Amino acid sequence: MSNLRPQDIGKPSEQLGKIEQLMPLPAPYDKPGMEPDFKAPKESWKEDYCTTLDGFVGNETLVRPKTKEEEEEMVKKFLSGLEKLFSDETNRNYLQPFLLSFEYCAKCNTCSEACHVFKASGEQEIYRPIFRSEVLRKIAKKHFKGDGFWSKFSGGDIDINIETIMRLGELAYRCNLCRRCAQTCPLGLDNGLLTREIRKLFSMEMGIAPKPLHEKGSMLQLKTGSSTGITKEAFLDMIEFLEDDLYERTGKKYKIPVDKKGADILLTHNAGEYMAWPENPAAFVVLFEEAGLDWTLSSDMIGYDNVNYGLFYDDAQSRKIGLAQMKAAKDLGVRRIVVGECGHAHKAAMVSIDRAFVGDDNIPRESFLPLLADIIKKGVYKLDPMRNNFPVTMHDPCNVVRMMGIMQPQRDIIKAVAPQFREMYPHGAKNFCCGGGSGFAIMKSFNFPEFRNKVSSRMKFKQILEAFKGEMELDIPKYVAAPCSNCKGAIRDILEYYQATAKFNVHYGGLVELVVNAMVMFDKPFLEFLDEEEFAAQHIHK
Repeated sequence: MSNLRPQDIGKPSEQLGKIEQLMPLPAPYDKPGMEPDFKAPKESWKEDYCTTLDGFVGNETLVRPKTKEEEEEMVKKFLSGLEKLFSDETNRNYLQPFLLSFEYCAKCNTCSEACHVFKASGEQEIYRPIFRSEVLRKIAKKHFKGDGFWSKFSGGDIDINIETIMRLGELAYRCNLCRRCAQTCPLGLDNGLLTREIRKLFSMEMGIAPKPLHEKGSMLQLKTGSSTGITKEAFLDMIEFLEDDLYERTGKKYKIPVDKKGADILLTHNAGEYMAWPENPAAFVVLFEEAGLDWTLSSDMIGYDNVNYGLFYDDAQSRKIGLAQMKAAKDLGVRRIVVGECGHAHKAAMVSIDRAFVGDDNIPRESFLPLLADIIKKGVYKLDPMRNNFPVTMHDPCNVVRMMGIMQPQRDIIKAVAPQFREMYPHGAKNFCCGGGSGFAIMKSFNFPEFRNKVSSRMKFKQILEAFKGEMELDIPKYVAAPCSNCKGAIRDILEYYQATAKFNVHYGGLVELVVNAMVMFDKPFLEFLDEEEFAAQHIHK
């Protein structure tokens, strides 16, 4: 639909928006046939799900009503939730910033130029940050001011029907909540916050949220203690495996402290690290033990897993998980919590949940980044950066840089261990999201991964290619350091989707693995993609 306006969201159309020309990628992906084409949504999806927004289905619990009565009930529930967004009794923690962003938008569209989804999509109107915000404004103005003659002149010119509600529910999951738009807004307004408020309305009032975030995410975590659903026994088995793996990798035996009462530090990881990237928590073991830190892990599932997916869509879930995680730390009697390589856990533990903790419950929380940077500056580890003598770039997780302002420590770390480090541009607080933020990295329903790989992660892939310009040869190993579990998941998927590892030797991983790989006390490379014999010839048997 050309000349699309927010008030058109409820109008009959087989597909409101269709991506026809994506943002071009740089060499070597500027040639035809270097990426798969979009696949049309299956006909069988159209009857039950909302394919009429853009052809993608991200929220599999957003199911079409079967009868007119069910449609009316769904619209009624939405409007009931809308009223609660504007109430101090039901939205106390977010009401002030919500109203600020809701009321004062000048519609200058500065935010659009900052949005990686909008730009990567070829500037599709429905992905413009203010598009969904303006839909919400129009619905609210019509609902609160009535459907009179003057309504359309005061911003209420919209149909509040089932198509409007369904499309808005999907559209809330076309934004990574990276808040780059808020950073660039001349008035400081936050379209990311408005998007999350829409998600919150659907979840808390209507019971509609993507299964990976809710049913298989926060609900599973509250039930079992971990978003992975593993048991305490399985976790302890994983710790034993890590100890064996570390001995195999390093030739040194490490005993991982678990449930150490009164330790200075409780180290927390995204549970996905243990499952998908065990080398990351293993690297932390080496670094903390070799620095002589007084630290521990928790075998209480809610205490070892710093995931809090409620942050992305539901205030109640976020608070329940945050309070349970703090209780686990308090039960151990630790003096502080250090958050490992998980971006959203940084924000959840240190920013969003802060007001829920008072008195003795407010155990200090901090990022691992300043701690590790200080240890390296003191010369605690004997490092040889030439052991990482290959092109390296670094992705900045949004929740670490933009939400918390931690930008220099990770650069001090990587410059100490990677002689061929080069920045992505832009970086730091002006970084682009990996495309997996706000839950996208774990949302695998229907054809949503295609949207993530081709659209929301496209800008990040472009940055990676630009960072390695002139180095995109198969015989040159390249490394993308991403100190965040969800970011690694998104980067893993785009490297696989575009076959960048197989064709051009581009690898990814965390930041701490690079540090351990540079430690001269070990004879073998810690990074698995490095050839052991070649590594030994260059760095060991000199």
